[in-house]
Amino acid sequence: MQLILLQKVVNLGNLGDKVDVKPGYGRNFLVPQGKAVPATAANLAEFEAKRADYEAKAQASMDAATARQGKLEGASVTIAANSSTEGKLYGSVGPREIAEAITKQLGIQVGKSEVVLGEGPLRHTGEHEVIVHMHADVESKVKVVVVPEAA
Repeated sequence: MQLILLQKVVNLGNLGDKVDVKPGYGRNFLVPQGKAVPATAANLAEFEAKRADYEAKAQASMDAATARQGKLEGASVTIAANSSTEGKLYGSVGPREIAEAITKQLGIQVGKSEVVLGEGPLRHTGEHEVIVHMHADVESKVKVVVVPEAA
């Protein structure tokens, strides 16, 4: 399936690239998310007519992500969680809790889909490095400190 990308997609291509993808990936993810359109002659002509608008939108998105990255760089958030005396959590701390803590403690709006936990949810108290992926080219590391909940 051939598509025209309307924004940069990690490991696939940049704005305006004509790419071949598997039909399911294109039909079920890229097109519904607004990241691509089918590569027909009409869509190609429409894309070329609106190229400046798409590039301006992409640049604005990149600038906003870079500004947020500057605020997040070197930041630290603390999350209290119910844990045993050995430091093992009874539950876990996932992307939703981390995103809410960043938004609440630092005042920077972060969505749960932007928080990347490479090794899964946090299950122990202590300091953890978490990546916040704000744009295809912009990511920042945030230190998350999980402390035992005061009883």
